Amino acid sequence: MKLLQPDTLIRNPSGLPIVASVVVNCSASRLWDMVGQFAGFDMFIPDLSHIEMMGSGVGALRTKFFRDGNCVVEQLNSRDEQAMHMTWTTIYNTLGVARLWAAIQVEAIEAERAEVMWTIIAEPTEEANEGFEQFVQGFASSALDNVRRMLS
Repeated sequence: MKLLQPDTLIRNPSGLPIVASVVVNCSASRLWDMVGQFAGFDMFIPDLSHIEMMGSGVGALRTKFFRDGNCVVEQLNSRDEQAMHMTWTTIYNTLGVARLWAAIQVEAIEAERAEVMWTIIAEPTEEANEGFEQFVQGFASSALDNVRRMLS
């Protein structure tokens, strides 16, 4: 009998980062309170109907349910409350994404001005290659524009 070896389907994507960022007229802590909640992205992404969580903290899984019937399962890789940043990896989705890693971070500019930056490195499935980068860029930019409108 052959001895089975450890294996995994999860690996980091390769490719150029897609970055979306906005400056918001509010404190960095208020901005982080919105974008830094792994379970709360449905607050500023209207395409999401809801989010379900399994676990909490690093290693927790979130399932994002989209209004169009798609879903995405992601794992929280890191989160630093003081530095106001977190990273996550997509482990399952119905959107045509083969692999995805993302980070979100908030930095203060002034007392009542802060910037949020969302960085995504993703690889499409073969079928979803056409227009993939524009889709990802548009999705992240639209979400952060909503954040700016909600908090400014």
